[in-house]
Parts: sequence; C-alpha cells; structure tokens
Amino acid sequence: MNKLEQGFVQIYTGNGKGKSTAAIGQAVRAAGFGLRTYIAQFMKEFPYNELNSLKYLNDWIKIEQFGGDEFVYKKELPGKDEVEKAKKGLQTAKEKMLSGEYDLIILDESIVAIYFKLIKTEELIEIISKKSKNVELIFTGRYCPQELIEVADLVTEMKEVKHYYQKGITSRRGIES
Repeated sequence: MNKLEQGFVQIYTGNGKGKSTAAIGQAVRAAGFGLRTYIAQFMKEFPYNELNSLKYLNDWIKIEQFGGDEFVYKKELPGKDEVEKAKKGLQTAKEKMLSGEYDLIILDESIVAIYFKLIKTEELIEIISKKSKNVELIFTGRYCPQELIEVADLVTEMKEVKHYYQKGITSRRGIES
C-alpha cells in the first residue's frame, strides 16, 4: 500500500470557479496511486454529481456532506442546526485524519464556512496542528483568512476573469453541480 512520505496543507480559494473541482481532482489522482481520501463537504446538502461519480471509487474515496447553504440564498444567518452540522463535520474530518486510514483529507467549502460563522479559523488551524507527517490536507472556499494562508504550504487563488453567469446562465447539472 502506498503512503505519502510528506503531507502538506493546500488551500484553493478565490472568487473563481474550480476550487472544489481541483480538490476532487486531487482525490481522483491520489486514488490512482492507491491513496485513500476522505472528503467532508460543508454547506453542500444538494445532491452534487460528484457524489454519483465518486461512488465508483468508493474503495479509495469517501465523501460526506455536513450542512446546506439555503441560508445564503435567503440572505440570512445560518441557524443553530447548520452550525451543529458544521461542528459535526469538523469533528468527523478530524477523527478520519487521526485514524490513519486516510492519506488525503479534504474539507470542501470549509473556508467559506468560516465566513458564514459556521466554524472558526482557529478550528482549522488546530486540525492542521494535529496532522501527522504523511497526511495531506486540502481546504477549499472563498474568503480565506490570512491566518490560514500563513500556515498553509500551498495556496492557489482561483480568479474569475470571465464567467457565463454574467450572461444569465445558471448552474448546469454535470458542470457546476
């Protein structure tokens, strides 16, 4: 069984498309090498199609969702139930990371969950501090706090230059969801 000699902390942030897609692509690449990935998705209760496609790789990739984002569209603060779901997601991801069963841990949309006060920056920094040497951590989401950037090893900012949303084209199944 393959293992990473050195795991790093990666961040995919910015206002452009592709943060979650990049992280999931990394999980698929890792699976090809025989590495196991755990993905915790925050603010994503919608049945995104990666759930369907990753079923075919379930020997290598496990994915779970913790909370929705309906409050964003309603322009409300998240309720206590959403905060509890996010806390459960963090705890589960931490347990999976410490279990030794997974080589790559992805906390998808965890950064934007900070922005919406579902979780705290310090909680992600604490997860980083408990990471073993051979585990890779990936965080995704808009609005990355500087404190997280400073402790990461790799930070990629996705920058929107042009997007068809500006022409009124909404989310398309199989591409954005």
